Amino acid sequence: MPIAEICGFNPEGGNRDHSREVFADRSELAQALRLSWSRKMTEGFFMRAESFYNFATYLDSASNLRAYGGKSLHHQSHGESFLALFEHRFEQGIYILDEPEAALSPQRQLSFLKIIHDLAAPGHAQFLIATHSPILLAYPGAVIYGFDDDGISEIGYQDTDHYRLTRDFLNSPDRYFKHLFEDEV
Repeated sequence: MPIAEICGFNPEGGNRDHSREVFADRSELAQALRLSWSRKMTEGFFMRAESFYNFATYLDSASNLRAYGGKSLHHQSHGESFLALFEHRFEQGIYILDEPEAALSPQRQLSFLKIIHDLAAPGHAQFLIATHSPILLAYPGAVIYGFDDDGISEIGYQDTDHYRLTRDFLNSPDRYFKHLFEDEV
């Protein structure tokens, strides 16, 4: 995520202290973007679901488990390890999260919303989240941007494709199964 690069986070994920691999060159998009801050955030974290395993391995090798609940993230379920990160590492700063719902059950997504609320409500943290989860998209007061062929624009929660598809499927799964498995249902 180019915004994470501009904020000084390793493209593999982590905070500014995690220097597993040096990426000297910024992506073309990161070079083209300019950010402005009303108050510069110096703390935070960049989390990528697809590189979380590598991050957990880095933590094990660095013996830096205290800040993550004191237990190897590899010795927890995928969802437990994500929540351990969110509960024990997130305090103040900017949190850039790429598909944090990847390992979270619907119940754990609700737990994650509580963590976001407890940090964001008093103004301690700001979250920038790329997600497909209708549960996370429903966060009260969230500003949601849609990306499509026409560009980037703000979109209402109930206007997102993710909300509509999930709602329609839950209201009539047989209709979807009939379409998906025409010859079988």
